[in-house]
Amino acid sequence: MKPQTFAFHHPIAFWLGCIAIIGGVLAHVPMFMMGRYTGYQMVGMEMDATMLTGMAMIPLGVLLATYGLMPRIAQMRKSLHADRHLQFHLADGVALNGEHWKLVTVLVIALAVDVLKPATLGFVMPGMTKEYEISKQTAGLLALVALTGTTVGSVLWGRLADMFGRRAAILLSALMFIGTAICGAMPAFGWNLAMCFLMGASAGGLLPITFTLMAETVPAAHRGWLLVALGGIGTSAGYLLAAGSAALLVPEFSWRALWLLGLPTGLLIVFLGRYIPESPRFLANAGLDDEARAVLARFAGRGRAGSARADAPAAVIAEDEPPPGGLLHLLRGSHARITWGLIVCGVAWGLVNFGFLLWLPTNLGSMGMDATAASALLARSALLALPGIAVVIWLYHRWSSIKALVLFIALTAATLLVFCALGLAQVQSTTAIVLATALLLVSSSGVIAMLIPYAAEIYPVQLRGTGSGVVAASSKFGGILGAGFGVAGVFGHFAVSALLIALPMAVAALMLLRSGIETRGRGLEAIQDAFGSTTRSSAS
Repeated sequence: MKPQTFAFHHPIAFWLGCIAIIGGVLAHVPMFMMGRYTGYQMVGMEMDATMLTGMAMIPLGVLLATYGLMPRIAQMRKSLHADRHLQFHLADGVALNGEHWKLVTVLVIALAVDVLKPATLGFVMPGMTKEYEISKQTAGLLALVALTGTTVGSVLWGRLADMFGRRAAILLSALMFIGTAICGAMPAFGWNLAMCFLMGASAGGLLPITFTLMAETVPAAHRGWLLVALGGIGTSAGYLLAAGSAALLVPEFSWRALWLLGLPTGLLIVFLGRYIPESPRFLANAGLDDEARAVLARFAGRGRAGSARADAPAAVIAEDEPPPGGLLHLLRGSHARITWGLIVCGVAWGLVNFGFLLWLPTNLGSMGMDATAASALLARSALLALPGIAVVIWLYHRWSSIKALVLFIALTAATLLVFCALGLAQVQSTTAIVLATALLLVSSSGVIAMLIPYAAEIYPVQLRGTGSGVVAASSKFGGILGAGFGVAGVFGHFAVSALLIALPMAVAALMLLRSGIETRGRGLEAIQDAFGSTTRSSAS
């Protein structure tokens, strides 16, 4: 079947914007090639007119492309102030077919590219530190700026996805990837910081939107395990791409080549955009019922395509629904308790991943273990943790989505308490530390593998992108706190830091145990009905 996609509202503006962005990046190539005589060291080089023109073309191109992706004002008003929703019985009842698998494949590629961008930070920092002659503390600002960008981007892109569409938000991220490729030709560290913020914003924005689109397109019976698998496979592939690219490109073209990868990888997502449909639920929410049915027909399979035609009202059923309360509805409405539980969990996970685990090698060294042994220990622990993703997928799909999430949150808190005990007792047993580290990697990886997919399932269509973005942003905000606590020396106290992070993790488990809604095998509209029933019960 030929791919059908929701057409751009202003296609000329979109493609002109793409050309301007690509041209702006290519304008930096001549100056980059001049560096081949100096080992591609460009520090202190004066920007020529071509390069400055290219820098001006990129923001102009982004504005043009954004306008090209933007829905008409009337459609935006319907999307923001919808007075009904559609029950997608056909979308939830069909079997997985080639169109579903095609979408899954494309979104895995998009997520791998998304993870690739921030994952390259660790590989560019050594060369960048040496070339710019800056301290490690100054270079660390790069990671802090990137995390800040991902936090802002997760919220902003989530809102854009609810206003402009899921597909539009994904393509906008890809264009930002292309534009930030010029970081590979920047002669000053300050420019790298600015571009790193923009890269982080686009990377942080794409992550929750991929889960949102898949949640609204995949049948209910398969939605949970595919969402978790998407996160696990896409994340692993992204880190492998970053490591492989560093091994192949850095020795020959320096660290700058890793930034320039933004051009081909961003173009890849734009090209694959023809295989990314707009969410039928978003289209119906915007009042575009015919377009929603066309997408439904595409995913219904050849044998049932006719049942989703515009003259087949059985495909969808319109029902009245009060208008949502906007962004504040997430924090004050029927979803408030579960939203706060997910946010607390996200912040605690960020502290674990970007704080405790980041400082673990240093702390092991302070306990008497040499650096090489500590690195080898973490590598063995990570290898032991790999099968954990299969366990997460099985539990989320076969047992319970909310119980599996709460279980892994509680397991993470318990493991941190084990580390607290090991630190207080000054235990240096390699076996004990390997097992504790492997358990922490398994549990914390399981938490993030389920956290955003679960968020993508529980919010109404008008706020699904926003809600997923807010939850994703909370995990990045935890990373910012972790970086700040690291500078303040909090993680230098091994046992105390483990205990301090275990407490909010345990609180999140209790909050979600009380407010969580089961999503396994249930249609997205049925999940919203469950929230409505819970609210009415509480009111009575």
